[in-house]
Amino acid sequence: MAKIVVSPERFTLVFFDADRIAELAGAVADRIGLGEDTEVRIDVDERIPLGRVKIASLDPVTITVEGGAFEDAKKPRHMSDRSVLDVLGRILLRAKDRLDPSFSAAPADEKLSLAQSVAWTVYSEGRCERLGLPTQKARWRYHFRNRHGFSDVADAAFDRLWAGEVLTWAAIEAVCEETAKAREEFSP
Repeated sequence: MAKIVVSPERFTLVFFDADRIAELAGAVADRIGLGEDTEVRIDVDERIPLGRVKIASLDPVTITVEGGAFEDAKKPRHMSDRSVLDVLGRILLRAKDRLDPSFSAAPADEKLSLAQSVAWTVYSEGRCERLGLPTQKARWRYHFRNRHGFSDVADAAFDRLWAGEVLTWAAIEAVCEETAKAREEFSP
């Protein structure tokens, strides 16, 4: 199992459990195939009830999380195992992709277009589903359509990304170019 470090070790503003987050993160890291020598740091900002999550570093893998990302939507300030698994599955797969040479051309997260970011997320979420991690396919199809168009071309692209086993950054870019072209062709 990858070495998991959660910060803070004790939460004071929310009812989160650092040991449980580490346990869930370890299970996700194992499922996605992060090596035993990989260190994963998860820095949770419990002061912020929003849900932003980002990769701060790849050496070691450092994930910054706004507290709302791990929160139970029906029980504010309480942690949801499902939310932790969903968020960490998606973001740790993106980190694993970034460590793969076939993704070396991918721009930094803050430089990704919304279309690129959503396409990459769809690819990650499809893999999460096959790994038995929680996901919401209908939600991500809607996000994808918002960025890539409400068309048969966009739906077919979504299905290819969702079913993708081993895609490259070039494949994700090709999907974005394909849907952009389709939107241009159908624009008045």
